[in-house]
Amino acid sequence: MKSIAAKNRAEVIYEHTGLSVLVAISQENNCTVKAFQKKHPKNKKSTEKISGFKLVVDQEFGSLKIDFSESFDFLIKDLKLFPLK
Repeated sequence: MKSIAAKNRAEVIYEHTGLSVLVAISQENNCTVKAFQKKHPKNKKSTEKISGFKLVVDQEFGSLKIDFSESFDFLIKDLKLFPLK
């Protein structure tokens, strides 16, 4: 059976500081987030949003997974890069 997932697909994990949830952002949107944060490092009034997916707990395996069933819009100012190491 052929795999449905794209081979070059990569998401970057951010923490939403207001909601305390982990968010997966596509690589293309990650470039937008990095450029915004570099240009406006302490801008607390910005309303610029980016599309992403929440991470949810997979009960079967007891781990986190990206829920691609629903996309959400998040304020860029509330996102903080999550350290995976």
